[in-house]
Amino acid sequence: MLLGLLLESHMSKLLANRWLPGLALTAAFAIAARLLRGVSTSGALVGGFAALVLYIGGSPGAFVVLLVVFSLTWVSTRIGYAHKRRLGTAERREGRNAGQVLANIGVAAACAGLSGMRGGEMLLLGCAAALAEAAADTVSSECGQVASASARLITSWERVPAGTDGGITLAGSLAGLAAASAVAVTAGFVHLVPWRSVWVIATLGTAGMLADSLLGALLERRKLLGNDAVNLLGTLFAAILALVWARF
Repeated sequence: MLLGLLLESHMSKLLANRWLPGLALTAAFAIAARLLRGVSTSGALVGGFAALVLYIGGSPGAFVVLLVVFSLTWVSTRIGYAHKRRLGTAERREGRNAGQVLANIGVAAACAGLSGMRGGEMLLLGCAAALAEAAADTVSSECGQVASASARLITSWERVPAGTDGGITLAGSLAGLAAASAVAVTAGFVHLVPWRSVWVIATLGTAGMLADSLLGALLERRKLLGNDAVNLLGTLFAAILALVWARF
């Protein structure tokens, strides 16, 4: 019992010591993201709070992983922007709003927050997998539209225009795998997850990307779910798979 109290006290002090630097860094990140038009004003507020939760609840390393995710998604949305505007699939000029930000990193922030309160490696694996999926999904979609004029619907394999919900391309899928791998390697490098789990995070991030496409084909195309809901479920799927893998 004494050991438990000491560990709890140590965890409380550790989290308390992260508040000031975490607040400063995440506020600077939110402002920079807004200035770069990666997010709208509402997106910056929600994203800044989520980043703070990742920093304090997960670790400073979790915040570094978030920076990698943001960098990958920001660059990919601007590749071939004029072409994507003609297709009508380009990201909005003002950036992602609060709902879009929450849909992409909300699950990761929740895992980090719970980890900060309860401790344990499993939740950090879920956090990393959710972030890997968010990067993979955005990068695959953005790059696929530029590299290919058409895509294959994941449910029937019929040819559809690039940018269609549920459509996948080889170039986009490979780009998504590369993005998930980059996030996973970063997570290992900053000790968010053990190095032995890096390949798992990359695999589950890619699996979540494919699940997102499946939901897009089955539900989003039929207007049963919106894009934000599909993105949220994709990250949740990756996080749950990570927790199941860690448990069994």
